Amino acid sequence: MQQQIPVENAVLAMRGICKRFPGTIALNQVDFTLRKGEVHALMGENGAGKSTLIKVLTGVYEKEGGSIWIDGSPDEARIHSPQDAQEAGISTVYQEITLCPNLTVAENMFIGRTKGAFTHWRRNNQRADELLASLGIPARAKQELSHCSIAVQQMVAIARAVDTNCKVLVLDEPTSSLDDKEVEMLFSLMRDLKSRGIGIIFVTHFLEQVYEISDRITVLRNGELVGEYETSQLPQVELVARMMGKDLSNVVDLEQVGRKSSGGDQVVYEARGLSSSECRPFDFRIRRGEVNGFTGLLGSGRSESVRAIFGADRVTGGKVTVKGERVRISSPHDAMKHGIGYLPEDRKRDGIIADLSVRENIILALQVMRGFFRPMSKAEMNAFTDEYIKALQIKTASQDTPIKSLSGGNQQKVILARWLLTHPDYLILDEPTRGIDVGTKIEIQRLVLKLAEENMSVTFISSEIEEMLRTCSRLIVMRDRKIVGELTGDELTQSHVMKTIAGGEAL
Repeated sequence: MQQQIPVENAVLAMRGICKRFPGTIALNQVDFTLRKGEVHALMGENGAGKSTLIKVLTGVYEKEGGSIWIDGSPDEARIHSPQDAQEAGISTVYQEITLCPNLTVAENMFIGRTKGAFTHWRRNNQRADELLASLGIPARAKQELSHCSIAVQQMVAIARAVDTNCKVLVLDEPTSSLDDKEVEMLFSLMRDLKSRGIGIIFVTHFLEQVYEISDRITVLRNGELVGEYETSQLPQVELVARMMGKDLSNVVDLEQVGRKSSGGDQVVYEARGLSSSECRPFDFRIRRGEVNGFTGLLGSGRSESVRAIFGADRVTGGKVTVKGERVRISSPHDAMKHGIGYLPEDRKRDGIIADLSVRENIILALQVMRGFFRPMSKAEMNAFTDEYIKALQIKTASQDTPIKSLSGGNQQKVILARWLLTHPDYLILDEPTRGIDVGTKIEIQRLVLKLAEENMSVTFISSEIEEMLRTCSRLIVMRDRKIVGELTGDELTQSHVMKTIAGGEAL
């Protein structure tokens, strides 16, 4: 038995963890330490090994080397399945809620721990209500989970973990779908759990949140440990440098990522009174080589508007012209024929086809445009795929790798490659950088500006206003599914955007 490296107050110690996949070393001698009552951020670019390390810890993957100790025990933990991890006091709450929305809050909290017809539900409901109240979670035991917000559903999942004697809580991208108020609710609960001595592993791509809530940061890169740091001692720019593997002098100032393009004179696409089953009538235009964007709070109508432009939702009215010619776009296929590409907000639901390979996902849109009676040759498919794997630096073991095996950022690059392969005149990118690492975000922003320089028109949507301001030369501001303003030039400041969204004075 290996001797555990002593760390004061450690609730989890992982030493020399190794994991390989065909053609890839996912983890190479990685160490990780979590102390009682701390929030420890696990950081790294997509493909750095974060998800693999979490899956080894939670029994989804078997490690091929190294040791794990839990709660100071001198004996190594034997974690061969998620059940083993749960019995050891390790619980995980994922970005995608894994509870049952048609059951009550209490039924979700006790699922798998009841005795069928002999379950004392009055007692369980009372116990659930007491736990929810003690954690400050705004939900009731008998409430159907589907009636709770995403944030509250995540908090219910955390309450379930706490009730199973959780020592280590893994939060995997828990804030990606939350607004600012919901994030603060979640952080308040995390602070409460810290005070109870629970160690929390926080996986996120939001740097500001890391500095708001975490005590320590561990950085991985290319499956190896870069280092462990106290958050207060690691400036944000140094964190980015370590994640990207660059010297500080080479780290891109995000404000200088590129030159924003306001486009030329030719209007590539214009809509008058465009409406769909999901959005109210609106007017919109974009010029050749312009980067513009829709901004507003979640639910403001940003995504619904671009889905109407692409014909992804049922179009109910309006007039559309493409390069000055009146056209009818009532389906995505119509949009594609007129040179429009669309990267959707939800890549897992609307973008990737999980069981198909990287190659099959990349060539999909071009094959649809050609028609399935004109199939591409294998050599042609391989050449296209190789070209875009290299151009976008997609990290994959091979063209045949199922896309579901790739990290989120690399999945996003594959969908982007799919549309670039069709050489669109107008490309719509809805949340292209959500849930991906800082380095990939910079790559995508640079690519958008490069495409604009090459005369492609781009509509760019992001929940991060700073990213919109860096990338877009014109912002269409939405509130309550209506366009309430359009900002250009000196108006492109966070203060003006927030003022327009709120309909009040500048902040």
